[in-house]
Amino acid sequence: MPWIFLLFAGLLEIVWAVAMKQTAGFTRFWPTAIMGVSMIGSFGLLALAMRDLPLGTAYTIWTGIGAVGAFTVGILFLGEALTPMRVFAAVLIVSGLVVMKLA
Repeated sequence: MPWIFLLFAGLLEIVWAVAMKQTAGFTRFWPTAIMGVSMIGSFGLLALAMRDLPLGTAYTIWTGIGAVGAFTVGILFLGEALTPMRVFAAVLIVSGLVVMKLA
């Protein structure tokens, strides 16, 4: 169950990061509300996952899901650049997540 909590915490991190981009400096109500609710949910699920998972593992995987997910959403939906260096960086993050999980 802690891994499921962690997965959904990471997915909600993607939601709040994308919503934060859409708030325009917290001047738009609905993106700000979505950001706040998803942030609370993400932290809550992360806290539940940390009951059973080591801090370093849980936090690293949570931030990694958020980072790679936000990177992917940015490219697919927000028109952000897809460059070899950015892809390489994302591959390094995913590699680190795999190694952390195996450790």
